[in-house]
Amino acid sequence: MSDFPQDIYTEPSNVDVDTLANLGPLRPMAGVWQGTRGLDVKPKAEGPKKQAYIERIELQPIDPATNGPQLLYGLRYHTHVTKPDQVKTYHDQVGYWLWEPATGTILHTLTIPRGQTAMAAGTAAADANSFTLAATQGLDTYGICSAPFLDWAFKTTEFRIQVTIHDDGTWSYEEGTVLQIRGRDEPFHHTDRNRLSKIAEPTPNPLADPNRRPY
Repeated sequence: MSDFPQDIYTEPSNVDVDTLANLGPLRPMAGVWQGTRGLDVKPKAEGPKKQAYIERIELQPIDPATNGPQLLYGLRYHTHVTKPDQVKTYHDQVGYWLWEPATGTILHTLTIPRGQTAMAAGTAAADANSFTLAATQGLDTYGICSAPFLDWAFKTTEFRIQVTIHDDGTWSYEEGTVLQIRGRDEPFHHTDRNRLSKIAEPTPNPLADPNRRPY
C-alpha cells in the first residue's frame, strides 16, 4: 500500500501564488548567481583531469504546480559554464528545483545537451541549510536516462548532489557522478564543486502581482 491519497484528481485548495514565500529550503537559492572557482574532476584516456571553471546559474520562481492533490513549488534554472578566459561553452544544463511542503521532498531535474537527463530527490526540513539528493540508473523513479552512446561508453550509474546554504548569503554544491567507462573495470567518480555569489535578485512569481491580467 502506498501513502498516496485514494482521490488522485482533486487539487488542493491551499495553493499560494507567492512561490518565493513557499520554497522551503530552496528559497535562499532564488536569483542569479556566479561562481568563479569551480573545480571539475573528469575522466580522460590518460586518467583523471582537473579543470577549473566559471559558472552562471539563473534560478527563477515558477507558478505552483499540482498533480491532482500533490502541490509543488519550484525554481526553473539554467546553468552555463565556461573555462577561464574562454568563450566556448564547457557545460550547459537546464531543469527545475522543486519543493513539496507536504512531504519535505526536494526534487532536482537536469538535462544536458549530450543526450542525458536525470531526476534526483531527497528530503529536508523547510528551514534546512544543507540537503543531499540522489538518482540511480535503472530505477523507474528518481533515475537516470542516457542516449545510446553515453549508455554504452560512459554509463552513469549514480548521481548525487549536496547543497549547503552559507551564512554570508552564498551557497555551494558538491556533485558526484559515478561512471562505468567502457574498457575500465573500476567505476570512475566524476566530481564537481563550486560556491555561488548572488549577482541579481529573482523575478517575482508573476501570479503574485495584483496588476497581472487574467488570460
